[in-house]
Amino acid sequence: MDKRFWVCGAVMTFAALVLTLLVHAVLLGGHYAELGAMYRDAGDGARRFGWLLFAHALVGHAMTWVFAHGFDRGRPTLAQGLRFGLAMALFGPVPATLLQYAMQPLPGALAVRQAVLGTLAMLLLGMLLAWLQPRRVALGEPG
Repeated sequence: MDKRFWVCGAVMTFAALVLTLLVHAVLLGGHYAELGAMYRDAGDGARRFGWLLFAHALVGHAMTWVFAHGFDRGRPTLAQGLRFGLAMALFGPVPATLLQYAMQPLPGALAVRQAVLGTLAMLLLGMLLAWLQPRRVALGEPG
């Protein structure tokens, strides 16, 4: 794991955090507020922000690591990013939403919104990662 991996992982961490805040705080925040005590209030959530950062660091660096080992230089970059993003959505937000829906009294419409927006976020992250290409050789480096 070289410097490029860590930089790509950091960019992915930040992008994942921004997309999560956009989806869950901005787009779905009102829906969560309607559910009352089922979710943490803003103050309680703020006290656990470190865990949110840690989780997104895991997501950003894990996605970078997996993508770097599966990137095929002979195939179109955007298509690989979209395929990877869809695969990550099927590993992450979609099953997590289904599990949450099965275990909590979550309204079905909210579960659908979470799954769709989570999938869109993963597609965007996949495209970003394909553009970053963590295994790309920097200019001036051999090989």
